[in-house]
Amino acid sequence: MNIDKNIKERKQELLAYFRDRASEFLAQIKTQYSETEFGKRASAINRALNQTKDNLITTLLQQSEKEKWTNKEKLEAILMITYCNIVVMIESRNSVRPYEYMDFSRRVGELWDPFCKLCFHYPINDLSLFVPPLFSEVKKKMTAEIAEYIDNLTITYEEKLELKTYYDKVWSLVSSGEIQLELDLHFSHNEQKYVVDFKSGFGSNEKGNTNRLLLVATIYQNLDDNYKCLLFVRAEENNSYFNTLKNSGIWEAYCGSEAYQKISEYSGYNLKEWTEKNIDWAADFNAETTQHLTDNNLLQYLLW
Repeated sequence: MNIDKNIKERKQELLAYFRDRASEFLAQIKTQYSETEFGKRASAINRALNQTKDNLITTLLQQSEKEKWTNKEKLEAILMITYCNIVVMIESRNSVRPYEYMDFSRRVGELWDPFCKLCFHYPINDLSLFVPPLFSEVKKKMTAEIAEYIDNLTITYEEKLELKTYYDKVWSLVSSGEIQLELDLHFSHNEQKYVVDFKSGFGSNEKGNTNRLLLVATIYQNLDDNYKCLLFVRAEENNSYFNTLKNSGIWEAYCGSEAYQKISEYSGYNLKEWTEKNIDWAADFNAETTQHLTDNNLLQYLLW
């Protein structure tokens, strides 16, 4: 496999390469796991193909550095490699155990998130990723600030202790443990920090997740760094849980084409245009996979 700038135009060559690798991997995996261990077979083929993809991208990044590729050339090559890997991963999983709608719809959503993040990992605009704060650090800082404030009040020592006790009780109500402040993406652009959560869509059982997102965004908005919280949702149509977040005043929530517009605005790359030009699931899958997805009405879930 020759890695150069034109690899972004060589979809069929990449598909053939990944399929050859998948055949090699599956032959070995089938000697390790029986037919009844389809879950282990599926996990193993996914890991192997992802490692192959990562090896190609590592080579590409080294080559692009030597040849001084533009950011756009680099990103578009990585998008094509990643997409072809996804196609063959779905084919391989389907050959191990044919997809049914619950597994397939969930898997498509899982793959959309990291695909979109490529635009931020290899951006056109001048942006940078950052490591999110730990909840333990945030709690420690806020507790120290409140303690200092209480200590400066003109009240008795006993009253100060009582106030601190009530404050500790509030923390215990907020969480019985540590709150996960790490979301799907964290980046800075034009001196503004953003935290981003990607979702495929909102189902009918999202109350717990919605409340968690509201709590996390509230914590971020009360920090000194002036974070903005963005929610990007793949589905065009969503339910009341999405609207709750959108109307909360603390999440800037976008779905479908609006989400793609914002990805383009922040990263500098029109991912929607790329998908419309390069993604053709039904034509790119092998015949067996396309037939299975068509017969089971699963192609409808492949709306990126």
